[in-house]
Amino acid sequence: MVRRFLLKIVVGAVALWVADVLLAGFVVTGGLKGYLIAGVFLAILNTFVRPILKLLSLPLILLTLGLFTVVINGVILWLVADLSGVIMISGLWTLLWATFIVSLVYVVVDHPLH
Repeated sequence: MVRRFLLKIVVGAVALWVADVLLAGFVVTGGLKGYLIAGVFLAILNTFVRPILKLLSLPLILLTLGLFTVVINGVILWLVADLSGVIMISGLWTLLWATFIVSLVYVVVDHPLH
């Protein structure tokens, strides 16, 4: 269980690094330490807050055929930026693109590990 959580932190840090490299308006400060801090927040929020948000918004998720999960992922990423203090996001479009990038990296890297 601890190993799985540590893996989520590393995958989150890698996903944030990819978003940082690809998006000009998305910046993670603090180097490796900054990525790991943000990865910890991302792992915690994805583990505990995301399921609650998905449950509360289940009717919207069903109504939009799952597309509302993008909004939930965006809220989680915005919370990570706000709580960690190491991520700077320049605007809504940057947040949207960063959400897609982080989600894609999670799917590609984390999915085969299940």
